[in-house]
Amino acid sequence: MSVGLINTLNNGFKETIVSPNLIPSTAICDPELTLGLPPVLTAGTGMDAVTHCIESFLVPSENPPCDGVALEGLTRAIGKGALQRAVEDGSDKDARWDMMMASYEGALGFVKGLGSVHALSHAAGRLHEKRLHHGTLNAVLLPHLMRFNEVAAPEKYERIRFAMGLSEGANVADAIEVLNQKIGMPENLSQMGLDISDGPGIVENALVDLAHRGNARPATEGDYEAIYEAALG
Repeated sequence: MSVGLINTLNNGFKETIVSPNLIPSTAICDPELTLGLPPVLTAGTGMDAVTHCIESFLVPSENPPCDGVALEGLTRAIGKGALQRAVEDGSDKDARWDMMMASYEGALGFVKGLGSVHALSHAAGRLHEKRLHHGTLNAVLLPHLMRFNEVAAPEKYERIRFAMGLSEGANVADAIEVLNQKIGMPENLSQMGLDISDGPGIVENALVDLAHRGNARPATEGDYEAIYEAALG
């Protein structure tokens, strides 16, 4: 087994570094350490955990234990409402506990890999002068990729709906956009400081990002261009 991390290199590229030497002897998951986290960071990091759970579940490779763990994390974060509760009341220890577990479970889930949300957010996050928050990028991009990917895995979307507490046939992307609004996430990438001129570099780097390979539906350069433009708002 090995553990990886994302490292931003001096040239701006984000690379995944994986090694068994990165495995800690002890990992402390203490939700009380997060009680002072401001709402905006609670929301952004929480949506990062949600994206880990959803994207790892949608990766086409077979790994039922990872799938089960990822869906359980999604149930905690959205189905039980922990993310919204933690944003609204940072002192809610039960919500903080559930979000700590959702974050942990999302990380266990993405042993399978991730997808195009992360490919695009990594590519945008390399723009040092923009100082873009990774989890917030994921939050804004996630609904657009959920619309793009649904045709590739409709049966998995039913399980995602169940984990999120949605009704049968509900629009998952719309539900995530509503959640983003409730927890104060930006409506689009333009509000984060990105514009159309940033697109070519972001698309170019997304196509070579490791997460690109794990997307539920193969994405082309044209697909990324359309998704990026839609996410600009």
